[in-house]
Amino acid sequence: MKNLLHAVLVLCAMALSLQLKDPHLLFLRTYETPLLIALALLGILVALRAVIRSDKQQWGFLISWLLVLSIVTYSEYTFQRQKHFALNADSKAGNEDVQRLRQVGAHLIVGYEHSADIRQLVQQGFVAGLFVTRRNVQGKSFQQIQAELSHLQDLRHQASLQPLLIATDQEGGVVSRLSPPLPQQPPLASSLPTGIPQAQIIERATAYALAQAKPLAALGINLNFSPVLDLKPAQASSSMDFHTQIVKRAIAADAEIVTQAGLAYSRALLSQGVLPTLKHFPGLGSVSDDTHHFSARLHLPLTTLQQHDWRPFRHLLSQTPALLMVAHVVVDAIDPDLPASLSHKLITDIVRKDWQHDGILITDDMSMGAVYNLGLCPSSIRALNAGIDLLLIAYDWEKVYPVLDCLQAAQQSGQLKTLQSSQARLQQLPWKNAKIGFQKAATQ
Repeated sequence: MKNLLHAVLVLCAMALSLQLKDPHLLFLRTYETPLLIALALLGILVALRAVIRSDKQQWGFLISWLLVLSIVTYSEYTFQRQKHFALNADSKAGNEDVQRLRQVGAHLIVGYEHSADIRQLVQQGFVAGLFVTRRNVQGKSFQQIQAELSHLQDLRHQASLQPLLIATDQEGGVVSRLSPPLPQQPPLASSLPTGIPQAQIIERATAYALAQAKPLAALGINLNFSPVLDLKPAQASSSMDFHTQIVKRAIAADAEIVTQAGLAYSRALLSQGVLPTLKHFPGLGSVSDDTHHFSARLHLPLTTLQQHDWRPFRHLLSQTPALLMVAHVVVDAIDPDLPASLSHKLITDIVRKDWQHDGILITDDMSMGAVYNLGLCPSSIRALNAGIDLLLIAYDWEKVYPVLDCLQAAQQSGQLKTLQSSQARLQQLPWKNAKIGFQKAATQ
């Protein structure tokens, strides 16, 4: 019995060591490495004492604990090396490491928690933007948040770098990352009862968006991950859908209503200097699994996607400078092997070539299980090479360090093929004011 419990403890420690710094274990981030090292050292001591007493059965435990210690030590060392590389790069003119980090960092929007570290990344130009969410505003007044974001923009200006994209996820309803301090709004769908005429759809969506955009702009937010253009599913989310919950967030099931409301909403955001983001292409309304945790597939035929689910996305892209957020769902009709966010067939062949869209594309969070489990480094390279412009690293923001390390090495070795065209697109962002946001650039 004692050996059985020991074996279970070793297996648990081994599993945790192999998943060190996994986004799903973010709540353990502060404690996981010291805890596992202490546990491994204790296990080694216990097993070693038993081996000295000629208990041959303990050799397996001794080797296992040594392996746990080795894995944890190596993983922690690798992460700290990557972090040190990003935070301590020599900013002297002509430094090649800095130039590569700036080239690849221009494609990253990251969440943050430790203000000193993020200030360093901002000032060095190793990120293009920041994602502001509840952890950044909790317990702070509107004025405190405003001053903090203004200071970060000032750091950019002092370094003669392009202004920061400062993003949030303020849809209204269940996804309202800045409420409080911003007012909590019901979902947009609640303002659009069935059967109202088109003029009222436009009027109500505009009023809703203006009430949202004005405080966002005043706070210093210039990019909002909204509107949701996924079509509302007929059924409630499955029991395995923990976070996506499109049924609670979608505007309507009718593609025309979604298009009208989404366009009015987007134009209202733009009028206040806030850039909208159309999400979650290629549409999650018919997807039952949650890409935050699992691989998910979209089984609809191409004709249905083109004539129905993609209509709002394609129309709004032709009428506004909104970003397009690409989800991590696999589209069986296009590319059954890769998530949409990594698929050259979907992003380049369809969005870039067939739709002739040359605007900015951003991934959903790269720390979500559907892509993270495929390997963060190869997924990041694939996404950029597929035609993505910005990688979002939001929930587990510390993943910015391995991504920077990975991408600068890929850039150095010539693996990144599309950065030049992507950088040209990013340079065309319609800035109105370096500290506020974007000018309205929608086709009337």
